[in-house]
Amino acid sequence: MLRCLRVKTGTLRRRGCPRLEPMSNPNLLDAQTRITAVKDLTLPSRSRDAFLVMVRGPELGKRIPLTDRVVSIGRDPESTVPLRSDSVSRYHARIEPDGAGYRLIDNASTNGTYRNDAQVVGSAILATGDYIQVGDSIFKFLAGDNIEADFHEEIYRLTIEDSLTQVANKRALLDFLEKEFARAKRYQRDLSVIMIDLDFFKRVNDTYGHLMGDFVLRDFAKLIGSRIRREELFARYGGEEFCIVVPELSRDNAIRFAETLRALIEEHPFSFEGTSLRMTASLGVSTCGEAMTRSEDLLSAADENLYRAKNDGRNRVIG
Repeated sequence: MLRCLRVKTGTLRRRGCPRLEPMSNPNLLDAQTRITAVKDLTLPSRSRDAFLVMVRGPELGKRIPLTDRVVSIGRDPESTVPLRSDSVSRYHARIEPDGAGYRLIDNASTNGTYRNDAQVVGSAILATGDYIQVGDSIFKFLAGDNIEADFHEEIYRLTIEDSLTQVANKRALLDFLEKEFARAKRYQRDLSVIMIDLDFFKRVNDTYGHLMGDFVLRDFAKLIGSRIRREELFARYGGEEFCIVVPELSRDNAIRFAETLRALIEEHPFSFEGTSLRMTASLGVSTCGEAMTRSEDLLSAADENLYRAKNDGRNRVIG
């Protein structure tokens, strides 16, 4: 029987998002957890509480406590964390206590185990906040004195953030756009939207596999995110399609900004595990006009221009 941690309230402030409120039922993991064949292995007690949170996968938000026993991750149904995916090896990886902390160990898996986008060769010591990728699933490692507040924040983040790219998700985008649209209408201010779609992204997954595809999306998000100002919002709209909401930017300036991003993407090498790719993107731009009565009108206009950019040959901006 594993001890379940009691959750305290915590806060996380995001741009355009409300303060986090206490959760009514924070225990996301049953007290009974299956242990692997190494279940009888007992090691020195931990000095701090720690656990994993699934931030991408079949049980989003699930908490897996880390104790004095080995935690196994793999396709085998007897694993502590069973993952039913062809990209996961039967005995893929494990996490073991190591001194006062924990060590992530790859069990010579077929597709590798990754910590913060870097493949684990043998093993690696975990630090709080580290991301662990096993196949299509991603976990976040949390440990330390503020672990309950960190967990509370992580659960809230899952509601407003895309788990793969760590940028805003569609829900956060729509909320932000609605508020900015109302403000633009009220004060007669400019408001522009830029839709971005990576050209022929499906070929990346088909040719190099989903791990390469996931890396391209994360690297792309970092590349574009570095050009986004505090008062703007960059979000993953779905698949390989992203959206930028840019307050106080006219149509002409929005088109110039989109062209800068297009060139940036075209010139950027996406390098992962010895493979380097060049990608291009199609971009559609729209600006709030008098005839628009809803925020969805602005989004639809950008999407229509994106569709035109793709039909006109891709790797271009239409606004």
